[in-house]
Amino acid sequence: MVDLSSLTTQNGFSPTDNVGSTMTQASPCHANKEHVRRNRQSRTFLVENVIGELWSELEEGDRYVVVDCGGGTVDLTVHQIRLPEGHLKELYKASGGPYGSLGIDYEFEKLLCQIFGQDFIDQFKIKRPAAWVDLMIAFESRKRAAAPGRANPLNINLPFSFIDYYKKFRGHSVEHALRKSNVDFVKWSSQGMLRMSADAMNSLFKPTVDHIIQHLDELFEKPEVSDIKFLFLVGGFAESALLQQAVQNMLQGRSRIIIPHDVGLTILKGAVLFGLDPSIIKVRRSPLTYGVGVLNRFVEGKHPPEKLLVKDGTRWCTDVFDTFIAADQSVALGEMVKRSYTPAKPSQQVIVIHVYCAEKEAVGFISESGVKKCGSLRLDVSGTESAAPRREIQTLMRFGDTEIRAMAVDVSTGRTVKASIDFLGH
Repeated sequence: MVDLSSLTTQNGFSPTDNVGSTMTQASPCHANKEHVRRNRQSRTFLVENVIGELWSELEEGDRYVVVDCGGGTVDLTVHQIRLPEGHLKELYKASGGPYGSLGIDYEFEKLLCQIFGQDFIDQFKIKRPAAWVDLMIAFESRKRAAAPGRANPLNINLPFSFIDYYKKFRGHSVEHALRKSNVDFVKWSSQGMLRMSADAMNSLFKPTVDHIIQHLDELFEKPEVSDIKFLFLVGGFAESALLQQAVQNMLQGRSRIIIPHDVGLTILKGAVLFGLDPSIIKVRRSPLTYGVGVLNRFVEGKHPPEKLLVKDGTRWCTDVFDTFIAADQSVALGEMVKRSYTPAKPSQQVIVIHVYCAEKEAVGFISESGVKKCGSLRLDVSGTESAAPRREIQTLMRFGDTEIRAMAVDVSTGRTVKASIDFLGH
């Protein structure tokens, strides 16, 4: 682990430092051994105590935030330590948004459209897809070199087919386009490169980084997210010195920022460790409200008239949202929610119950705005016929794991009914 607060450089890392390499001050011999050890660890995924020295500082009740910055999204979780076993409790539902490093690529593409024209870029991507990929790979390597305080410009190779196709498309050169454009911070290099000033590159990061900081600000305003001891910055985008500095400026010393070695592999290693011991997280928070659509007895004054359904002389209220679990509700590992259902006909072989979800906590009807059908609970009741006049199927849904699991029991016979939730068809 690297503790940004213990380093003297302005940003935690100088532009030449590699987050994946060792940052300890030691003899060259020791540093080489450490480097070999880390490389070996990266190749073989040895499972070790990744917290290392920090573990001795952690106490019962300590809270930390994990900020996973990937290519497409940024995901945030808040945990609390439970000792002595080191089990974890999730304090706030997992949150995040589409603020990954791909946003910087989109900003670069917008810049190219500003210089060369949207019509040309659209055509180039269709007609020369391999060259477009080459251009974005060249940008990726320069993107990784962006850092606060950098003075040198960044050169991005333009593929020959870009230069050639632009001349055929427009009738004049790439150099001419750059001179005529109002983008004065991108120049043409005689070696066939776009030369971007460091400030220009940093400006491409700004919208994405601002989104992340805004999201972190909102998270730290939550009452559940207080007294955070550590903020772990992980994922490939966490290597960005610009993002590191922005997070430091936002926190202003409220929490220590920790960046693991091999930061791009941390999530993968965590998945392996979690696979070895899935019970490490004892309490989770539901990110959404889950429930099913049911019929209830119609109650005058409580249910809206438009929901009234009369069947065989009985007045029913349709579209009622039967809540299984509410958004942001704490759920312990292995906690079950029980519900009972009756087949509409005694001869029925399959019961299909639609599962709905919503971001808000209180939901009355499945027809409300923001309620989406997210899956179907399918109960196979074949082979469980009984002589009981009223057939009751009891469903048990488990929410405390990484996925929702379901099982069902025919109450009259005690036999287990096959139950599965299909989330992919919706």
